Amino acid sequence: MTTIRMDGIVKRYGTVTAVDGIDLTIESGELFFLLGPSGCGKTTLLRMVAGFLEPTEGRLFFNDTDVTWLAANKRQTGMVFQSYALWPHMSVRQNVAYGLEVRKVTSGERDRRVNDALEAVQMGALGDRRPNELSGGQQQRVALARALVVEPSVVLLDEPLSNLDARLRQSMRSEIRRICKDHGLTGVYVTHDQEEALSMADRIALLRDGQVQQCGTPEGMYGRPESRFVAEFLGDTNLVSASICGQDKDGVSLETPIGPLRSTCVPDDLPEAGNVTCSIRPEAFRAASGDQSRFGSGGRAGGRVIGRMFLGERCRLTVQCGDQDEAVIDVLEIGDAARRSAVGDTVSLEIAADDVVILAD
Repeated sequence: MTTIRMDGIVKRYGTVTAVDGIDLTIESGELFFLLGPSGCGKTTLLRMVAGFLEPTEGRLFFNDTDVTWLAANKRQTGMVFQSYALWPHMSVRQNVAYGLEVRKVTSGERDRRVNDALEAVQMGALGDRRPNELSGGQQQRVALARALVVEPSVVLLDEPLSNLDARLRQSMRSEIRRICKDHGLTGVYVTHDQEEALSMADRIALLRDGQVQQCGTPEGMYGRPESRFVAEFLGDTNLVSASICGQDKDGVSLETPIGPLRSTCVPDDLPEAGNVTCSIRPEAFRAASGDQSRFGSGGRAGGRVIGRMFLGERCRLTVQCGDQDEAVIDVLEIGDAARRSAVGDTVSLEIAADDVVILAD
């Protein structure tokens, strides 16, 4: 079991800083995601963990061992590439065994480990096939087996599902997580897909311009984003401008274009007065019930439905709560109330105080 620690990792290419002072600790056995838009530095950071790139500044540790300058083949890591990188002229079994041959593993031990790796990814019956005889999902399983067969303590995955169709991506998500957990691996997974990260990760670091914007559990980061960037990148949200009109031990009172609200989710450095921005997820709104339940604790809003999108078990409503453009909100509702709502209808909504998240910027 391996803990990965990054201390002040920087990577520059001339005048361009791709990774800008990363401090992270990835716990042993954790499936950790590096998430962010293209060009944010996540793949560069992964390649430094792998040993394919050297940092310009900073130190990298596996447990207590400094591996900053250690060669890639000495780090006991397995890499799964976006392109699969399978040898087309080799069988599945030969592809998986290649890393062991390079390491001079004896034939008997090599056969045992190849069989175990193929069984782990449910490809034991297809060992004699060539890569061009496999589906995309099967090729990805072979790439995983090739990473597992060297018995790594760390597995590194660089957008491994980006070439698969949507349905196959969903099934492979649970498979990759199962494999990492069954083998007790520390996993570092790069993706730009927020749904992939939210559904698979133990923890996520969201990167932008080479820096970590926020790090935490999927539930924590989705429910309590610290900035506008995090709130918008991790799913849909309503960004509502507000002015602070009072604070007490139970929360903050706000005036907003959609009506008065209260928030119990505030940043540490919130000023006593002034203007702020709130993040409210569309699914946090509920049809007003008339009582002061949890959902009435944050405030109520009413408005006219100006847009409706049917999504199966849910409906997305666009609601105009006032005369200003900034008083338009998205509401994601489940149940009969949403199904009955039509464009032009008036709706009454309520929101819980802990779902009104005041952002730090």
